[in-house]
Amino acid sequence: MKFELQANDPGSKARAGKITTDHGVIETPIFMPVGTVASVKGVHQRELREDIDPDIILGNTYHLYLRPQTGILEKAGGLHKFMGWDRNILTDSGGYQVYSMSANRKIKEEGVKFKSHIDGSYHFFTPERVMEIQRSIGADIIMAFDECTPYPCDYRYAKRSMHMTHRWLDRCVEHLKKVPGKYGYSQSLFPIVQGSVYKDLREQSAEYIAGAGADGNAIGGLSVGEPAEEMYAMAEVVCNILPEDKPRYLMGVGTPVNILENIALGVDMFDCVMPTRNARNGMLFTSDGIINIKNKKWEDDFSPVDEMGITFVDTEYSKAYLRHLFAANEYLGKQIATIHNLGFYLWLAREARKHILAGDFYEWKNVMVKKLAQRL
Repeated sequence: MKFELQANDPGSKARAGKITTDHGVIETPIFMPVGTVASVKGVHQRELREDIDPDIILGNTYHLYLRPQTGILEKAGGLHKFMGWDRNILTDSGGYQVYSMSANRKIKEEGVKFKSHIDGSYHFFTPERVMEIQRSIGADIIMAFDECTPYPCDYRYAKRSMHMTHRWLDRCVEHLKKVPGKYGYSQSLFPIVQGSVYKDLREQSAEYIAGAGADGNAIGGLSVGEPAEEMYAMAEVVCNILPEDKPRYLMGVGTPVNILENIALGVDMFDCVMPTRNARNGMLFTSDGIINIKNKKWEDDFSPVDEMGITFVDTEYSKAYLRHLFAANEYLGKQIATIHNLGFYLWLAREARKHILAGDFYEWKNVMVKKLAQRL
């Protein structure tokens, strides 16, 4: 994997760059649609390619390990071939899923024992096992196994957890040397900075992760319930330490405003379920603000879903029609909203890139964040 830094915004720490892998170019800043179980919910791969047009999507190690299982993925020739996607894929490590099912898991130095949400069977993830699973899945970018701490989190626990994440990283790196790739293209490991919302821990972790010399670096353990100001403060601390010549990935973030503010701090890559999950509940993100399409005010509004026309659904359907689909509980409504939201998130990241290249990102960002948070 190669990363080329192409521009810095003079008014902020925002960057424009280019990541090149064996599956193509990723222009940054970038938003990655979440395809948890080898599917971006409600969207055909053709729509994903031709209308939403991301350079990279995300898959989930925990979910893919349980279903369809790595044996099936290996028989298919890897996740790309299994799901019919010829562009880049990133897989997370499963650490967040382990965090999110606190009642059904036990963490110790060796690894994590957890209970499947599908059939109740028990499984054990170690750093080594997670590397083997991600080799079998075959993503272009794979994540080191980590523990994602909750918020709020006791300082002593956060410190212990951070050091364990660092030890797990060392085990991941060593094991990858012994486990060759399976599908004829390279995979890049991203380690993950942890440390909860404690500045000194984040600094220690960022130094340790930077010292690993990986192809790129991730920031984990944010967007887990802490106030946005704390997220921004921790992201700034970490971005000031992580190397400039490597991409920086903030995991699981966030709202359109979160994304723009973190781009301004030096983050390059984002993923979040918000555009798809909120779409299925009738929330649309637009450049003028947020629409709840279920509200009665849209009942006889025959204007386009979004006059910007980022994707085909924005101009082919009206707000009134989309509201009707939600009222009638028609699947098509959720699909239209999902395509719109993903298209908008990709548009926002690419507009940010344009303004970084033009040198006026900071001014544009300050105007946009006021509009994006409005309820229409």
